Amino acid sequence: MGELNIYGVYVPILLIQAVIAYGILKVLMKWLDRLVANDWIIMPNLFYLCIYLLLLGVVHWVCLFL
Repeated sequence: MGELNIYGVYVPILLIQAVIAYGILKVLMKWLDRLVANDWIIMPNLFYLCIYLLLLGVVHWVCLFL
């Protein structure tokens, strides 16, 4: 990993990946909220946390191998 220097401010690469994963999660939540409303998902907060961690792993993996 490393940092990205943006106008003298060092930004960790993992922070950028976390923001990308969060953006993807917000898009997915629009579709997943329908499942929550229909009671297909019991604990939505825990479910969203797991989906976020999965997305963060995927984004990290993609950034490593591109």
